[in-house]
Amino acid sequence: MMLEIGKPAPDFVAKDQNGEQITLSQFKGKKVILYFYPRDNTPGCTAQACDLRDHQTELNASNYVVIGVSTDSESKHRNFIEKYDLPFPLIADTENAVHELYGTWQLKKNYGKEYMGTVRTTFVIDEDGNLESIIEKVKTKEHSAQILGA
Repeated sequence: MMLEIGKPAPDFVAKDQNGEQITLSQFKGKKVILYFYPRDNTPGCTAQACDLRDHQTELNASNYVVIGVSTDSESKHRNFIEKYDLPFPLIADTENAVHELYGTWQLKKNYGKEYMGTVRTTFVIDEDGNLESIIEKVKTKEHSAQILGA
């Protein structure tokens, strides 16, 4: 499914790091930064999460809510959040359901090997639940600037 700017973002029901149910629709009235990343505690993913953490004040001032999504387990997410003091929820998409809705679970190639994995992508969703922008070339250390400048 191709996602289009201005069209509704796919709603989902998933579990966060505490096993609590989280849906996109529960954030209506807020702008949502839904960012997909490959794995907790890896250099690029940590840089991206910490950049979003460090700019939380500016993001909140612009009515943004941040939600991270990876295929890591709830316990790995809890560890990642505690280790880096992350102030936003992380979805444990262990079955790739949210990834599939957003088209971020794709065939990847690395050193001649092919495998399925997460394509680092951020979806900015407006207050009405529509896609405002899609950031495919994520700069992990400057990600909040990419979002605030979008």
